[in-house]
Amino acid sequence: MKKFFKKLQDKANSLAIKAKCAVESTKGEGYIDTGVKIIIGVVVGAVILAGLYALFDNVIIPRLNTEITNMFNYTA
Repeated sequence: MKKFFKKLQDKANSLAIKAKCAVESTKGEGYIDTGVKIIIGVVVGAVILAGLYALFDNVIIPRLNTEITNMFNYTA
């Protein structure tokens, strides 16, 4: 019976030490950090997408239409 309790006590001590190390550990990322990074990525991506959409809508497509019209109305 003493052997059983000794083994049980060793196992409990081992688990307690592992739990203490896990709680005190500062390595790795937390869920909050990862969430903030994802939100920042989504916001930056949306801003870039909106900028490209505005650029194509207001600058590139009208210029492309003008260039193509001029190319086909060329008289030589």
